[in-house]
Amino acid sequence: MNSLYKKKINEIFHEIVEFEVPLSKLSQWKVGGRADVIIRPRNKNELIKVRQWLYLNGINPLIIGNTTNLLFSDDDIHVVIVQIGTSFSKVAVNGLEIVAEPGIWVPSLARLAMQTSLSGIEHICGIPGTLGGLVVMNGGSQRKGIGSVVAYVETIDNQGNIKRYTNPQCKFSYRQSIFQNGDEIVVEVGLKLSNKRDKGDIRREMLEILRSRRNKFPRKQPNCGSVFVSNPDMYEDYGPPGKIIEALGFKGLSQGNAQISEQHANFIINKGSAKSKDILYLINIVKETVYNRTGYNMVVEAKLVTSNGEIISI
Repeated sequence: MNSLYKKKINEIFHEIVEFEVPLSKLSQWKVGGRADVIIRPRNKNELIKVRQWLYLNGINPLIIGNTTNLLFSDDDIHVVIVQIGTSFSKVAVNGLEIVAEPGIWVPSLARLAMQTSLSGIEHICGIPGTLGGLVVMNGGSQRKGIGSVVAYVETIDNQGNIKRYTNPQCKFSYRQSIFQNGDEIVVEVGLKLSNKRDKGDIRREMLEILRSRRNKFPRKQPNCGSVFVSNPDMYEDYGPPGKIIEALGFKGLSQGNAQISEQHANFIINKGSAKSKDILYLINIVKETVYNRTGYNMVVEAKLVTSNGEIISI
């Protein structure tokens, strides 16, 4: 990005802009080059202003959240990044509905539901991410997705217009939603929950989920959660991705400082100074070998962010 635009952005958005940001500080994998410009709106009005200004100036930004499912290139990224962060964390409980902004931490949202005796999102209690990304990916655990309890989703498009989608309009399917294919930003989510379970039962289920995750998944080393999406047909024939990867002898395999976790083979960890290219190497060797052995092409949950700001499938 040229210096004139940087100067203009700094003049207009000086309270919420940062320049020359090491992406390794943002990345859950702790990898990546530097970002020329990152703008972090703190509320809907600021976001609308940012989107309108960028649109009128012909600037197409890269939109990111908590980066849980992003792998940044080792090269510098020369586009404007708009990050929706923890400033977007307002939440309210209205009867059986929780209305929340996208920056709320997912485990905190699950605890709030439990504390108000609302059931339906117990399965997300151990997911280290924010609600916006969870909705976009229809994320969840135990083969469940957040989309099953979404009442509506409110977004802001590239021209600063507010839009609202009902559940059917979101087109939720396993780890998929309509929001993966556009440039709209999720700014509010309505969740329709149930009060038919006892608060103590909800709490006990969540504690069991957390215990299970602690025992199975690496937590201390940087990672982006499960690397490969579980395919129902492949699951029936061969089992979950982690089991397949381990059976092929890849558990513990390293490339540079990236490693297929010795604790769970569907995780790739950064042991200290891994590069994006190291993680890509491990992903590709697993994909290729699994395809050759089983005929199944495993889908990668994370997306690659290129130096020109494109988000592409791996």
